[in-house]
Amino acid sequence: MSLLPETGRRVTEIAVQAQSTGRAPSLALGIVRDSALLHFAAVGGQPQPDPAMQYRVGSITKTLTATMIMQLRDEGFFALDDLLYRHLPGTSVGGITLRQLLGHVSGLQREPEGTWWERSVGGDVDQLLAELPYEKVAGPPFRRYHYSNLAYGLLGAVLHRVTGEDWPTLLTKRVLDPLGMKRTSYGPVEPFARGYVVHPLHGSLHEEPRLDAGAMAPAGQLWSTVTDMAAWAAFLADPAPEVLARDTLDEMCAPVVIADETWTAGHGLGPQLYRVGERVFVGHGGSMPGYVAQLAVHRPSRIGVIAFANSYGLRGTHIQRVALDALNVVLDAEPVATQPWQPTAAPEGEAAELCGRWWWMGREYEIRAETDGVVMTCLTVPTVPWRFVREAPDRWRGTSGMNDGEILTALRDADGEVAKLDIATFIFGRDPSHLA
Repeated sequence: MSLLPETGRRVTEIAVQAQSTGRAPSLALGIVRDSALLHFAAVGGQPQPDPAMQYRVGSITKTLTATMIMQLRDEGFFALDDLLYRHLPGTSVGGITLRQLLGHVSGLQREPEGTWWERSVGGDVDQLLAELPYEKVAGPPFRRYHYSNLAYGLLGAVLHRVTGEDWPTLLTKRVLDPLGMKRTSYGPVEPFARGYVVHPLHGSLHEEPRLDAGAMAPAGQLWSTVTDMAAWAAFLADPAPEVLARDTLDEMCAPVVIADETWTAGHGLGPQLYRVGERVFVGHGGSMPGYVAQLAVHRPSRIGVIAFANSYGLRGTHIQRVALDALNVVLDAEPVATQPWQPTAAPEGEAAELCGRWWWMGREYEIRAETDGVVMTCLTVPTVPWRFVREAPDRWRGTSGMNDGEILTALRDADGEVAKLDIATFIFGRDPSHLA
């Protein structure tokens, strides 16, 4: 499967323009769906990019760290509202929670103490915690969004303390190996793109050192490829259940905070959120000295974009804008794949009794059976369908739309037939004149 020729041409044009005006030695941009690479644009010659070439992904790393936090939460190691001191006893910033750290609403300052960690050899977890003054809490939690690399260093420390294993070992065992991300690594593995700072006047290149971030690695250490990040994009669209439950990923992608007054950016429990027009994307940007990166996914269509450049920024633009422009071109131009209709077995049991037309307050509804439950659709006013799964005899739980989490109760008449439905006290009947 690939993009239509004109769509691919426009995506490549966006990449070429970004590399040229941005003055990047090389730029790699991939469009993916369900981990398959639909289109790859390789621009520049230092080096010539290919889908298996490593670039440093910077803070995209945070989404993998957050995934491990959510895994351990689901396994009962801790709760997201635990105060930090429960897992890092004696820390000077122990009054903030794991949830606040994940969503960048802890009030914590952006960076750890000492020299700039991205251009320094990092210390271990004990050193990070020992050098952490109380004054690192700059404001009360949830007062405002404030991005914090330090927050993710502390989340990495929590992972280490509660499991007894270091962050790289946990990451390989819990995320990289299960998803087959063999070219994602703690340090660079050939072939990899060297990272540069481009001189602002004459355009010469200064190669940046590739340092070990130590205890700050959970915030931005990783190296990866377009191919491996395609697997990660597929995970963010539809997670592998052996790695993370779908409900947990949905929780991660729900907004914790809106980051700007125009409501175009926000943050979940790990992923960043971007709104362009009517579309919302999840993903994360990244930078380390010599590199910028962006991953974004449109979850409903399972289409994503990965963009890497081996320069510390793009002159006159931003890697996020480049990636989102390319992704929107694809979503605007590519036809939505229509799934062929397949006949299904006739519904049985209670599902069969619920099927058919229902009425409430002059509105007409239809219930049809699906493999794992029933779907109720309003035929009068367009709304998101309501899905229900059976919990007990005559009791169904809502899983989508306005009745997500609500209870549907089948009400039977004297003959034992399902005559009415009670959905969160709204009573639906078979008669069009039913109003209750």
